[in-house]
Parts: sequence; structure tokens; C-alpha cells
Amino acid sequence: MIWQPDQPWNNLPNLPPKVELDTKDVLKQCVESRAALGELKQAAKLIPNQEMLINILPTLEAKDSSAVENIVTTTDSLFQYAHRSSEKMDPATREALYYRNALHKGFESLKNRPLCTAAALEICSIIKNTNMNVRKVPGIKIQNATTGKTIYSPPEGESVIRDLLADWERFMHNDKIELDPLIRMAVGHYQFEAIHPFTDGNGRTGRVINSLYMIEQDLLTLPILYLSRYIIANKEKYYSLLEAVTKDSAWENWILYMLRGVEETSRWTVAKISAIRELEEHTRDYIKSKRPKEYSFELVETIFTQPYCRIANLVEKDIAKRQTASGYLKLLAEIGVLEERRVGKEKLFAHHKLITLLHQEDNMFEYY
Repeated sequence: MIWQPDQPWNNLPNLPPKVELDTKDVLKQCVESRAALGELKQAAKLIPNQEMLINILPTLEAKDSSAVENIVTTTDSLFQYAHRSSEKMDPATREALYYRNALHKGFESLKNRPLCTAAALEICSIIKNTNMNVRKVPGIKIQNATTGKTIYSPPEGESVIRDLLADWERFMHNDKIELDPLIRMAVGHYQFEAIHPFTDGNGRTGRVINSLYMIEQDLLTLPILYLSRYIIANKEKYYSLLEAVTKDSAWENWILYMLRGVEETSRWTVAKISAIRELEEHTRDYIKSKRPKEYSFELVETIFTQPYCRIANLVEKDIAKRQTASGYLKLLAEIGVLEERRVGKEKLFAHHKLITLLHQEDNMFEYY
């Protein structure tokens, strides 16, 4: 059967593709991407407070991975609602936080099982906030958002989809196939999107899997690669290269795109981590000079872990009892480190310099 965009692609070829994947250009890019990932892995190890990275960077990834699917929210909204439930939360923020939760849950689940179809089901279920299963409904069409023209029809039939997922799973873990894990990640991502196993949430599930696969392969230790930043910045190319693999088996350009994304994103994230550390050191020195009696290592650590800090955060960390904790946060607001805000009935203390640093492209910040 020849591929046709308006016909279910039940003959989607199994993996690995019957073309050369590790071309000269791909292998050259692999070296650069692996080096950049290595720098990111090392930068993460140098952060004493690993919880800070776990809280902050996956939230940024959640924002942009959701934006790829035109689910648009802001960094400020995500951090404001990250650790609280509210009926006032807008739907886009809620969906992006589901993505963040899926990334965290997937990261934890790697301790007990490798990436597999069951893991993908769990991830998608968290993203969609409902029990998802392999697609049984026929007639799914992927259309051009502008013209409405069908550009791809994924495989149909539960047994067909499950067989393709089983093949995808084997490929991702088959050590007999000698491929760099980054090449395998790029190929596997295309295949997962082409299978399109769920009625919704496939793109976001696939991007969570990308991060988790790099951890599984020991290229990273934490889910902090902000790859969706690169994809949203090159969104048209992302979709056109996926389509080119389907139409023309144009694997090299697709793999190079993903590898360059890993390199660029790794270097951007390393620079962002460095800027966060610099801001943290400056903040410590400033608080010590202004409020030496109230300063503690744990207090500063908490306001960097929770950009929107609550009195309860300090209580939970055993930094102080509620009344004293409230006093600490008010003092930090008085000297300009935090900004007191009331959201509904709750009082929040926003770390505005950190929030600004996280959502801006550059890494500059004004000193206190």
C-alpha cells in the first residue's frame, strides 16, 4: 500500500527505518549534542538544591510544550498555581500543569520500569486528566490548520496500533541495533507521533517521552531539558520535517533538527541555570546585609524553589511556625526581594526577579 494522506497509514513501516540513519552529518552533530548535554548534566549536579531545578525547569517545558498545541498560558500563571488548586485557574494553565505533573510522574516511574506503552498511557492520562486508552475510534485525520486539507491519517484499529507500539517499544530498547541514543530518540519520536495512539495528547506525550528517554539512557539525571522551547521557536519546521519523513523517508533532516534542538536547548538551559545561581548568591548576600537576624540558608532556598511562596511553604520546611514564617516573608517584601500579592483569599509572596529571569530570553537581572 502506497502512503496517501487521506487513507489510514496501517502500513507504517516498522523500526528501524531501512535507510542509513547515522550519516556523517548526523554523527558530527551527535558529538556536539552529546557535549552540550554533558555540560547540562554537570551543571545540574553543581546545584545543591535539586528540588529547585525539578520545580522550575519542567514548568517552563510544560508551558512551551503546551504552546506547540496552541494551549497558551504564561510563566507567571503557571508558578502562581503550580502548588494550589483553584476554580479561577484558566483552562490553558490547568492543561499546562497537567503536563508538568505528567513529566514529574513519568520521572518517578522510571525507578520502577523502563519507558513502554503502559508508561505512555499513564503519561497521556495525566496530561488529559482522564483515563486514556489506545485509540479505537476510526476516522482520525490530521489537517492543515490554515487550509483544512488532510495531511496525514494515522493507523486505525486497536490491534494494529498496539502492534506498532510494541515495535516502537522494542526499537527504543534494542541494544543489538547500534545507534546513538539521541538518534534513537529522534526516530522514536517520529514513530510515536506517526502511530498517533491516542485520540488526543499525542504530541505532548511524545515530548514527555523524549525527556524521560534521555534520563533512562543516563544522558541526564533530571527532566530539565527544555526542548519544547526549540520546537515552539521552529514549529513550522517541526511539522514539515515530520511530514517529509512520511512522504519521502527524509530521515536525515529530521534527525539533524532534533539533534540541533538538543544542543541549542542544552546550552540555553546551562546559561539559565548559571544565571539562577548568580541571582541566588546575590540574594543571599543582600538579605544577610539587610536582615542578618532573619537570614537562613533554608529561607533563601525555599523562595528559589517556590517563585510564588506561601507561608505554608516555610512551615512545611520547618523553617518557622506560621506567625514567624509570615513575618519572615513580610520582611523580605519590605526590602524588595519578594512582592506580596493577594490571590483570592490566599496571600502569596512573588519572587519577581526570579520570575522575570525565567521567562525572559536573556540572563540579565538588576541587582538589589
